[in-house]
Amino acid sequence: MDQIKRSQHHDSFVTCIIKENPLFVAVLGTCPALAITKSFEAAIGMGILFTFVLVCSNVLISALRKIIPEEVETPAYIVIVATFVTVVKMLCEAFVPALYTSLGVFLSLLVVNCIVLGRAEAFANKNGVVDSLLDGLGNGIGYTLALVVISLVREILGTGMLTFGNIFPFLKINGEVVSLYILKGPSWDYSIPLFAKPAGGFIVFGVIMAILAAVKNSKKDKEAAAKRAAAFAAAQKAQEAAAPAAPVAAKTEGGAH
Repeated sequence: MDQIKRSQHHDSFVTCIIKENPLFVAVLGTCPALAITKSFEAAIGMGILFTFVLVCSNVLISALRKIIPEEVETPAYIVIVATFVTVVKMLCEAFVPALYTSLGVFLSLLVVNCIVLGRAEAFANKNGVVDSLLDGLGNGIGYTLALVVISLVREILGTGMLTFGNIFPFLKINGEVVSLYILKGPSWDYSIPLFAKPAGGFIVFGVIMAILAAVKNSKKDKEAAAKRAAAFAAAQKAQEAAAPAAPVAAKTEGGAH
């Protein structure tokens, strides 16, 4: 029983990060993903806040799942999520005002985020607190990872560099923003400003989805080829096993005559 529980906990956490990634696989939460990923720091901040809201709402909804009447489940979920989003907004505005300004309306829209409400209705209200916590944590990490990948590509290609300290003050060195130049230098600039604009978000997201689809299809083709090879080998073995029996049967029939 303990091994089964550990396996369930493992599945609740790990599966959501890669195999069932909420953005790259389920294609949920694309609106904030395309809007705020022009900055690496903003993507990290959004991922952290999103994970906090998702984990807390999952845990509370799971704990109250036997108390909340079925008729008012969705309104109750929205109230719970809205409470945690309000807490996050107040803390963010007080301690990281640059992040609050950068995320803008997309921070408030976490209340109706399809991932948060979807996990509440599809998982948290049917499973225990521990599994719901791990599910929220796994989905949060998976979504954050997807945001980070998109933001890295967009900021590097769009600005030619990565900056640290614009949003999180503690990343500054001697009070100055740290800039890591990659495609940009004092006398040269290979950046493509398009990727820092909304259209660039669609392009990057589409290319990443195409790459993931190609990898998935390649794996399916390899698995199908392996199955065909195994079936062919099994058929050959069956023929080889049946071949020696044929002459023996012929001799037996000749002796009988």
